[in-house]
Amino acid sequence: MTHFTRRDFLRKLTAGGATLASYWLLSACRGGQTVVPAAPLSPTSTQSPSPTDIPPSPTAAADQAGLPTPGSQPESAPTTTTAETGPPTAAPSMQHPDMVVARGDQPEELVRQALSAIGGIERFVQPGHDVIVKPNICVAYHTYEYAATTNPWVVGSLVKLCLEAGARRVRVLDYPFGGTAEEAYARSGIQEQVQAAGGSMEIMARFKYVNTDIPQGLDLRQVDIYEDVLSADVLIDVPIAKHHSLARLTLGMKNLMGIINNRPAIHRNLGQRLADLSSRIQPTLTVVDAVRILMDHGPTGGNLDDVKQLNTLIVSPDIVAADSYAATLFGMQPSDLSYIQAGTAMGLGRSDLASLKIEEITVGG
Repeated sequence: MTHFTRRDFLRKLTAGGATLASYWLLSACRGGQTVVPAAPLSPTSTQSPSPTDIPPSPTAAADQAGLPTPGSQPESAPTTTTAETGPPTAAPSMQHPDMVVARGDQPEELVRQALSAIGGIERFVQPGHDVIVKPNICVAYHTYEYAATTNPWVVGSLVKLCLEAGARRVRVLDYPFGGTAEEAYARSGIQEQVQAAGGSMEIMARFKYVNTDIPQGLDLRQVDIYEDVLSADVLIDVPIAKHHSLARLTLGMKNLMGIINNRPAIHRNLGQRLADLSSRIQPTLTVVDAVRILMDHGPTGGNLDDVKQLNTLIVSPDIVAADSYAATLFGMQPSDLSYIQAGTAMGLGRSDLASLKIEEITVGG
């Protein structure tokens, strides 16, 4: 049996890829622990992880790897670095930012530059991967200009990048509640861009929903989830940032409701249940479309006066962090959204923007 000294361990830890492996190994050990309350939590309740549940070293490993560190609490506005972008270049190995915020008036280029700045699509999609892209296509009666559905060029560009990285297939899907999926896919403009990029639109068949346990759920313990989302190699969550009459904002965590069947059940204690769902379905990457945002009368909108053009894209492997930054676009703080509070308390990601490494880039002139 081979014995390693502390020096051997540190040498291997700093070798290429070892930090990432160490972090996920430690995270996996922690993830096996489940806390079940005696009774369902109230809408305002959160439960913080016990200090004894936290392994001693993933924080340092995560910081070095550019990965989210669980358990941070929301505090203040983000501190960022800015850079003008030229041709896409790969970020230095293991020095990726926690988040990239890209601004520019060309959605397709925003996607390319933002993904390049966070380490390249190859960091998330490998040759042969089965990829699902989940935008927000909630209604069949508005075009993308009304900011109720995700920008079609953002979705199409993501599909193209995944295929360029060698993905075996890329499917785009959602479960609209206003009109049929066929109508919504076409009306949103997403179908045209996805097919042009080489991807496919999938109608979410009802027989494909499977009753799924949520081991870490504090209030939501089971839910019917679309089976292909569970089996995909990569899930890219692409919400449009918009007002919501109940959740206050629809962002990454709220967008995951489109992959479950019984939506009314999740509306009770919505914040905690969205966090519970996010603990079971953790997107590989969250890309928040803030090219055009809906400021009021969401989630369906219908009045162009409620739409604000920001030409912004937020990209992060940490869904809590992405949602936390997106909240600030509406003049809110992460602590204003119950699902961000609950997700942070469950250790699903980081909402303390001041502690994150955020790279802001300007794309184009």
